[in-house]
Amino acid sequence: MGVKLPGILPVKIISWEDLKGKRIAIDASNMLYQFLSSIRQRDGTPLMDSNGNVTSHLSGTFYRISNLMQKGILPCVCFDGKPPSLKYETQRKRRERKEKAYEKYEIAKEEDDEESMGKYSKQVTYLNNDMTKETKELLKAMGIPVIQAPQESDAQISFLCEKGDVDFAASSDMDCLLHGCPRLIPNLTLSQTRKAGKGYVYIQPQIIELHDVLNHLGVDRDKLIVMGILTGTDYNPKGVVGIGPKKALNLVKQFNNFDTLFKEVKAEFNWKKVYAIFKSMPVMKEYQLKWSDVDEGKVKEILVERHEFGEERVQNILDKLKKKDKNKGQKGLGEFIK
Repeated sequence: MGVKLPGILPVKIISWEDLKGKRIAIDASNMLYQFLSSIRQRDGTPLMDSNGNVTSHLSGTFYRISNLMQKGILPCVCFDGKPPSLKYETQRKRRERKEKAYEKYEIAKEEDDEESMGKYSKQVTYLNNDMTKETKELLKAMGIPVIQAPQESDAQISFLCEKGDVDFAASSDMDCLLHGCPRLIPNLTLSQTRKAGKGYVYIQPQIIELHDVLNHLGVDRDKLIVMGILTGTDYNPKGVVGIGPKKALNLVKQFNNFDTLFKEVKAEFNWKKVYAIFKSMPVMKEYQLKWSDVDEGKVKEILVERHEFGEERVQNILDKLKKKDKNKGQKGLGEFIK
């Protein structure tokens, strides 16, 4: 979900060539939910091996991340830790929505309604600890740095980008901007083609730059955070009833005193607690960004031996990765970036 500020943020279209040689920190949960939701059979069933283990997340991680690597991009992936307590209510409501969607999916399945099965199955997406653990294992085998955030990964990738240890952060959640991320790519790990009529449209990467956002809206970061709180975040999902992005923008320009603003709109939550999350969320400050060679044997053990991926297709991707330039742009073997 994340912050709801559609339609008012300036977005630039860039080329894949612009990202060649760039280090990009990816929000793992955002990426994996994309894969679990989109990489499915026509009836909505996720990809699975013969033992019933879901493999959509592994398929997306291997093939799409490999595609980025072939373009000369240096990805690192950040995983969520324990969320702030204010997010628990959001998570509870998400579970309830998934349970309702699952009931509708089961009805569609009984009626052999493939279209509805596909629709509702995308709303029933779960990422468990085993999936997360195996994704980390696969990424490390692919030579990609993995960082475990103490809390939310969107704050962690924003910190990496703000410190200059990566060039971009990648997530479809606009929360990153509120966390101070200077350069955000919202569509990096999505499919690079989209069906349009009888054909397909090629999707170019996009970039949202924080200084462009602030200049375009005529606000500072504090006011951007307040705009997010007014329209709704993961920590106050409903925001303030009746306030959308444009009205939120007008309000933060009208009121310099945020206490007065939230009293005026009769907010039914403690805005200061939400504000504090975006201003001072804990992040990992000691980490190692080191890109290494692909461990072909380990990749094939995970994908082919454990989960029955096609060996020929996996090997074909591994062969392409071999041909890439060995100079991976790392800051020094064993060096910790603080």
